[in-house]
Parts: sequence; C-alpha cells; structure tokens
Amino acid sequence: MIIVALGSNLPSLHHGAPQAVLEAALEAISAEGLRVVKRSRWYRSAPQPPSGQPWFVNGAAQIETDLPPEALLVRLHEVEGHFGRCRGEPNSARILDLDLLAYRGLVTAEEDPLRLPHPRLHERAFVVLPIVDLNPEWCHPILGLTANELMARLPEDQEIYPVGEEA
Repeated sequence: MIIVALGSNLPSLHHGAPQAVLEAALEAISAEGLRVVKRSRWYRSAPQPPSGQPWFVNGAAQIETDLPPEALLVRLHEVEGHFGRCRGEPNSARILDLDLLAYRGLVTAEEDPLRLPHPRLHERAFVVLPIVDLNPEWCHPILGLTANELMARLPEDQEIYPVGEEA
C-alpha cells in the first residue's frame, strides 16, 4: 500500500479554503498519472507542534503507481509547487503539504534522504486517523502495529476532529 498524507492550513488564490485546496490536490495527483484508489475523510487538526498558526485540514490517500518511491516524491513535490508551496521552515503554515508516508512496506535506512515509513507517522493523530480510514489493519513495517493499534497509543493532547464534527 502506498500512502500519501495531504495537509493545508492556508488558502489558495486559485482554489480557496484549505479543504478545497486538498480536493484540488487529489485531482492534480490523478492528473499526474497517479491513481487515487481510496481517500480518507478530512480532519481539522491543531498545528503540531502547537503554535499560533491556523488549524490544518488533513487527510490521506492510497495511491497506485509504477514509479519508484524517489520519483514519486519528486512528482508530489511538483504538485505542491503548482499550488504555490515554497519549502522553508519546518512545521510552518502552508498551502499544500504532500508527504509520502509509506510505500509498499519499504523500510529505508536512517541516513537515506527519503525515510520510509515516515519517521513520525505513528506520533501524529492527523496522520494515523486518516490511515485508519483507509485501512485500519494496515501494519507499520517497523513497529509491527496496525493503524488501529497506533491510534490507541496516540497522546490524548492532540486536537483533531472530522470536518463537520468539530467540538
């Protein structure tokens, strides 16, 4: 299973609010020849680490492609660029963030520039909950835990709500 995380907390002049940005990003991913097999619900989540920036809208998509992981990441970064993403300070506000979370169970070395699975995947509710939507039995290739088990281990202080169900 190939899993891509999607996130946005800034509006786009061309696409509107963050949720609309993510919907357009899914279309752009498909236009790049990457097949979106399934997508999660959208979630609103507080920035991690906590900051004064706007809340994010997050989700995940299962995709299929023949591209190797490095080429896939380049393609995802190209899509971000088309939406006006300029990579700068980590954890900053952004129009669009596309992260390659997992690629068919591949585990890369710590020194590899493309870390798979994503090294903080299991710590973030805004990543784990969308994966549960895609496949609750997906198994983290290093930890050996399912998405449901990862969800049960998340810290309780992360604020996240399905869009439309905010507290």
